[in-house]
Amino acid sequence: MSLNNWNSWEKNIDVRIWTNNSVHSTLENKIYYNLEELINNIEEPNKSACMKIYLENKTIFEQARGSSVKHQSWEGWYLDHLRDTMNIAIELYKNLGSHRPLPFSLSDVLLILYLHDLEKPWKYAWNEEQKAELKSFWDYKNFIKSKINEYWFKLTTEHWNGLKYIHWEWEDYDPKTRIQWPLAAFVHVCDTISARIWFDFPKDKKDW
Repeated sequence: MSLNNWNSWEKNIDVRIWTNNSVHSTLENKIYYNLEELINNIEEPNKSACMKIYLENKTIFEQARGSSVKHQSWEGWYLDHLRDTMNIAIELYKNLGSHRPLPFSLSDVLLILYLHDLEKPWKYAWNEEQKAELKSFWDYKNFIKSKINEYWFKLTTEHWNGLKYIHWEWEDYDPKTRIQWPLAAFVHVCDTISARIWFDFPKDKKDW
């Protein structure tokens, strides 16, 4: 698929997005959305960046596992884990947002979930050169930052906080300071549900 074709994907997901008391939905009448539909609901310019990094690294994206052992650990399950976290996010967002306003958009959520394990296609690549690219960085976080810059993603301070703390606060925990901001907390929940509750789903590639 070429980059010229991805704008033709249908926007057919039915989710109400509460941001600053406004509703700006593009999603409707589907149960479990595929990766293209999910990316198509990330705002520009990050939507284009998401698609570009996927298309230019399609082989390793589709071969990678979700983890070495603990969740979605089969070949190709990296993308399954991304889809799962993003579909879980849609369900949580529309249900929580129907009761109280959420201080971030669904687009923000989908973007961070798409990026949160970006090192894994290189970590589990069959090509030693691609593995070496990841190993050339001090840690996986710096590798992810490098790819974000390379593909011209535009992240806000809130996005960076979400990406940094999606897996928890760890050594940065402070009993008096809110280290993990609302977006980070939300994506953390989505990732944890997929990785620790539904760690061997989606078994069927098409549905829940």
